[in-house]
Amino acid sequence: MKKLFSILAITAMVAFGSVNSVNAATATSNATAVAVQDDAAAATEEVGFHQELKTRFVEGGAGFMGIVLLCLILGLAIAIERIIYLNSATTNTNKLIGSIEDALASGGVDAAKEACRNTAGPVASIFYQGLDRMDEGVDQAEKAVVSYGGVQMASLEKNISWLSLFIALAPMLGFMGTVIGMIDAFDKIQQMGDMQPSIVAGGIKIALLTTVFGLVVAIILQVFYNYIIAKVDAIVTDMEDASIKLVDLLVKYKK
Repeated sequence: MKKLFSILAITAMVAFGSVNSVNAATATSNATAVAVQDDAAAATEEVGFHQELKTRFVEGGAGFMGIVLLCLILGLAIAIERIIYLNSATTNTNKLIGSIEDALASGGVDAAKEACRNTAGPVASIFYQGLDRMDEGVDQAEKAVVSYGGVQMASLEKNISWLSLFIALAPMLGFMGTVIGMIDAFDKIQQMGDMQPSIVAGGIKIALLTTVFGLVVAIILQVFYNYIIAKVDAIVTDMEDASIKLVDLLVKYKK
């Protein structure tokens, strides 16, 4: 916007003469000053937010807040690793089936196995195991596909249970911090022998902060968890459908 305003100001200077050029230059200078002030205010607000977040984290107590933060870091690490793996495990099964069908027609089982070797993903690995048992019959090939499909499914779901653990653990730690904060508040009341708001406020604030951070961590990880589960379900469904097509293709090839 500042560049656009400067171009318009220069155009006005050329068109309307020296008087208007002075006015345009003044307007440009004022706009620049306002923009600088806005940028400074935004930077101050950003710094203030980070400082406020840091302050609240420290006020919540390094013990429980640190453990909640560790749950977030480990959970995000697992979620990112699973997302990368699942994206790399996604295969165009229709294209793979077409390649295997062409390979069987032109070069037989060995050519079809070579096509599976050249394709990444669990579906190609399952197909290879089935083709590798073709000399024992279609029934054995089908059993190999089913058995190895279970192995690949377990590989897709690897470490997801840890992610669900962190989702459950984060709010529980937050609630535990809430209980400890309330106990601390009542201990201070007992020591002082008087219920003053300033005495109770500290413990209650710690209790609320730990609860908030625990819930925020659980919400963030839950979003990633649901995405990963949906991705796994989609791959498994595609895998099962492709396995059925492969068995039909092998039966047709045998005949």
